[in-house]
Amino acid sequence: MARPTDKFEEIISFYETGVGLTKIEVFEGKRGFKGVIFGLPHTDYHLEFTSHQDGSPCPAPTNDNLLVFYIENKDEIMHVVHRLAKMGHKEVEPENEYWKEKGVTVEDPDGWRVVFMNRSYM
Repeated sequence: MARPTDKFEEIISFYETGVGLTKIEVFEGKRGFKGVIFGLPHTDYHLEFTSHQDGSPCPAPTNDNLLVFYIENKDEIMHVVHRLAKMGHKEVEPENEYWKEKGVTVEDPDGWRVVFMNRSYM
């Protein structure tokens, strides 16, 4: 997944410090773009955020467009959620009640919703 942001430093803090993802690459200077790539533990999937020197507005989509992390350990979820809350990112009500049954939804600095779901991998 890759998307632009005008809140580059806040996004880095949210996903690295708050969520706990590993920053695997930072780049700058490619046609006015800078970016950061986060690696997801034990997977080949990555999250990339870019910002352009002339601006990179990225309005949030609907409240049911979600990035979902399936985490088996509920204590790990609560640790992440408490860490994010201390950073000012509180839980929000999901549009779909399904996500509240075993998950916690938080908005990132751009207003994109992230769900930490307590469910085994399929």
